[in-house]
Amino acid sequence: MTSAELRSFSAYRLSDWQRGYESLNTEYSYAIDQVEGEIPANLRGTLFRNGPGRLDLNGQRFHHPFDGDGMVCAITFEDGQAFFRNRYVRTEGFVAESAAGKVLYRGVFGTQKPGGWLANAFDFNFKNIANTNVIYWGDRLLALWEAGLPHELNPATLETVGLSTVGNVLQSNETWSAHPRIDPGGLGAEPRLVNFSLKVGLSSQVTLYELNPQNQLLQRKTFEMPGFSFIHDFAITENYYLFFQNPVAFNPFPFMLGWLGAGQCIEFKAQDPTRIWIVPRKGQGKARVVETDSCFVFHHANAYEVGETIVVDSISYAQFPALDPNADYAEVDFDALPEGQLWRFHIDLNQTKVTREVLVERCCEFPTLNPQQMGRPYRFAFMGTSHAAAGNAPLQGLLKLDLHSGTQTVWSAAPYGFVSEPIFIPKPDAAAEDDGWIAMPIYEAQGHRTDIALFDAQAIETGPIARLKLKHHIPYGLHGSFVPQVF
Repeated sequence: MTSAELRSFSAYRLSDWQRGYESLNTEYSYAIDQVEGEIPANLRGTLFRNGPGRLDLNGQRFHHPFDGDGMVCAITFEDGQAFFRNRYVRTEGFVAESAAGKVLYRGVFGTQKPGGWLANAFDFNFKNIANTNVIYWGDRLLALWEAGLPHELNPATLETVGLSTVGNVLQSNETWSAHPRIDPGGLGAEPRLVNFSLKVGLSSQVTLYELNPQNQLLQRKTFEMPGFSFIHDFAITENYYLFFQNPVAFNPFPFMLGWLGAGQCIEFKAQDPTRIWIVPRKGQGKARVVETDSCFVFHHANAYEVGETIVVDSISYAQFPALDPNADYAEVDFDALPEGQLWRFHIDLNQTKVTREVLVERCCEFPTLNPQQMGRPYRFAFMGTSHAAAGNAPLQGLLKLDLHSGTQTVWSAAPYGFVSEPIFIPKPDAAAEDDGWIAMPIYEAQGHRTDIALFDAQAIETGPIARLKLKHHIPYGLHGSFVPQVF
């Protein structure tokens, strides 16, 4: 779609966007027989995706989609063909609520049990909803939710095996982040899975883990941040872990008394700085902290070192994009909320000084890159983006950023298409960093169904090289991953 065509119509109708948040109550398993274009013959492997699939229960809508039960999808590619399967994670809470036919648990983001505040007061028993990410590591498929243990799934059938301690690395009462990073290794070094757990209170304890491909623990390290922390993601370089401690405060009393969900009790402190914690990956060096002007970060694209400087590229917001606790999330006024933008932070390790700049002003989220560049200098980033070049709006397109030239290339699915997280898949014989494919779900409001779009990552402006047309929609998802195995 040309720039003139992009400007020629209204980008979206709110009612079209809203339908993408309808529950999908059926579990499917079928060969995808409707394809526009051609699936590359050398694309082989499995794309896993996770996100909230059940968003209501017998007439009670969940207060926020992040409270929805996790549904994992698998799209398997082989010999120019594709196969789709979806299945809910059979968490303890999902099974109990399905049997009862009603909400039995409070949600972190505002879903309450029936019965008003009296029925919810002093109930701190959260449901592990396993709805945020899904990874395959150490011959195990894990559905992740950052406030609890992972759930192991059968990678062929997606049936739930049960809670996982990741090869006995975790204790039964520990949590595990839904944003692990995979250090690609290289030069004879094996890849490593790097992840963290977070315990919050008057201070916040962070425990870091590094695992080899056999799920053996290579390193465990703990440090503390003074004060409350809301940390959804982190970044790594070859020598450091990086955590952004967003300037927020937590008032527990409305949550304790059953008035609000825990996530609704977070207050952004615009007058306070954002703290960046720099933790050595090697040796016994202590964590140190630097400060930058107030901002809120959900997701990091990548980080790397240049001499004594660390570069971190992050999707940042001018403030926490909180919704009115009494508002319907489906009636959101996008114009009233800050948009995410890609910012670059330069951390001078000698002067403990931070400078920053905006790389992408256009509304964007869910950054991805060639996984071989994780924690290393890189040239290309891909992310979901809005149709309009300014202001906040639903994600409707794919943006490619050339970090060397600053060139931004955008393809839009507007006015009826709404996108979820893109995933970069390197080609088997890749000769360049962007020599691969982008896989991205597109919810098509006109047909109330979802396409899995495949792009040539070197030419996204030409549109998808294949659109795999599913027989139904998939509610907007969160995160996923691609592995070369065919299950």
